[in-house]
Amino acid sequence: MTSRERVLTTLRHQEPDRIPSDLGSTGSTGINADTYVKLRKLLGLPERETVIRDTKQHLALVEDDLLERLEVDTRGVQRKSGSSYHFGLREDADAYFYTDEWGITYTKPKDGGLYFDIVNSPLADARTVADVANHPWPDPVDEQRIGSSVTEAERVARETDCCLVVGCMMAGLLEMGCWMRGFENFYMDLAMGTAVGEAILEKLTEIKLAYWGALLPRLGGHVDIVRQGDDYGGQNGLLISRDTYRKYFFPRYRTIFEFLKKTAEKEVFTFLHSCGSVRELIPDFIECGVDILNPVQVAAAGMDTKELKREYGRDIAFWGGGVDTQHVLPRGSAEEVRDEVRRRIDDLSPGGGFVFGTVHNIQGDVPPENIMTMWETYCKLRDY
Repeated sequence: MTSRERVLTTLRHQEPDRIPSDLGSTGSTGINADTYVKLRKLLGLPERETVIRDTKQHLALVEDDLLERLEVDTRGVQRKSGSSYHFGLREDADAYFYTDEWGITYTKPKDGGLYFDIVNSPLADARTVADVANHPWPDPVDEQRIGSSVTEAERVARETDCCLVVGCMMAGLLEMGCWMRGFENFYMDLAMGTAVGEAILEKLTEIKLAYWGALLPRLGGHVDIVRQGDDYGGQNGLLISRDTYRKYFFPRYRTIFEFLKKTAEKEVFTFLHSCGSVRELIPDFIECGVDILNPVQVAAAGMDTKELKREYGRDIAFWGGGVDTQHVLPRGSAEEVRDEVRRRIDDLSPGGGFVFGTVHNIQGDVPPENIMTMWETYCKLRDY
């Protein structure tokens, strides 16, 4: 099988020749830039300047030579900025700062900082629907944004036989609402049912639909998987109640997923990233049109891989969950890493519906030797 055939077969809940794999096709299946440099060195790959594909998370753009060495089956088209936005990193004595095209400002401490965190939400002081409407929202159909994604998709199709994952220009509705409004404000909007909160959700949904409506027809038959990302789970449970999800997010995502499948030139699979303990929402994800859940955060409450596969494996594919990245991958022994990979493959791979990868991004505290132990174990066990 080609890589593309392998992934599409497993997404149809059939067993391909081997379990397909992913590394770096999305902003939730990637690798920390510092760890990436160490991994390249361990593999004897040429030293070169690392391209940062995600400033906030400090993720590397995983290059083709490493992907080919590891026989990774996927490639990704990442979100692009519009032509009116120009990234600029600022600094003071203690920290670095930048403001994204949405008007959200992030900071990272110079001393020991690993990630950028939000320090200013542009709609924090919004009081009316007009305040939301008058915000300078990014243009979802900007030609630089759309055209560069099409160019990258065409390159992947021309140069590889891999399955192509295309991401949205923005995070999910809950995340973006919290980032634009501030977490406390937006949670109060949801609790109180405010007009401002509804207006933000409607605008975000409108932008998503406009973006996909412009991009999908131009991707033609190149795209296989369309990705949305929204985090609904914490370590021990949901971040919002299931009733709140059903009221505000379920209907909007059902509209989005139906639009994606209707607008694409050929069959596409819908991919939802949601971290944490989200077991309670999986039936809703399936009902609103999600084909793929990423990741399976195995260390979170209720996310037992054997039970999830038994309960939901006929209706949704699991992407990731191949090894725990909170405890085992950064701090486990080689034998603990092998045992973890073996357990997750045993649980998730029968009958297809599983793409091997880590639980979320490989972080900066992961030894490259553990990454290769993980990958070599996967390679020994991947054949059906």
